[in-house]
Amino acid sequence: MPCYRCAMRKLRRSFYDRDTVLVARDLLGKHLVHVSRGVERIGRIVEVEAYLGPHDLAAHSSRGLTERTKVMFGPPGHAYVYLIYGMYHCMNVVTERDGQASAVLLRALEPVKNVEGRTQGPGLLCRAMHIDKRLNAHDLLSHNFHIAAPAEAERLVIVKKPRIGVDYAGRWAKRHLRFYIKDNPFVSRR
Repeated sequence: MPCYRCAMRKLRRSFYDRDTVLVARDLLGKHLVHVSRGVERIGRIVEVEAYLGPHDLAAHSSRGLTERTKVMFGPPGHAYVYLIYGMYHCMNVVTERDGQASAVLLRALEPVKNVEGRTQGPGLLCRAMHIDKRLNAHDLLSHNFHIAAPAEAERLVIVKKPRIGVDYAGRWAKRHLRFYIKDNPFVSRR
């Protein structure tokens, strides 16, 4: 069995402390790593959506600073994990400077190691990776939950589309802020 962790390097805080759209695009092809109960789960990020802060009507932060959104208003490089429909967890990566309230939603993963179940969609991704509210506000520079770059960077063809499920957001619903790896079979919706 190959040592995946040996061939990867954990992303630094400076990676997340940049423009959200750049971070979103650059997350494609990176590996989400979660070690839980002695099991290391790794998935390759193949689809994301960018949420640009309080002025973006599709972002949770557009409703202001609340108990739920305070993680988004915090420093970059932390996980924002929340529950939707009372049953699905979704994971975002907080980006940009403290107070900016921007994040990138992870929409789909390609299983790499110890990932069972479907990973096409944010709720299914979290279930397969054993991510729940206990990881909300978790520092993504930790040993047990982080994002890493593979040893060799690959050339990706990236597709841009509107985000999914944000029709309520007016003109923001049409913005091309969803990014995915072209022709990857694990993308949630083409």
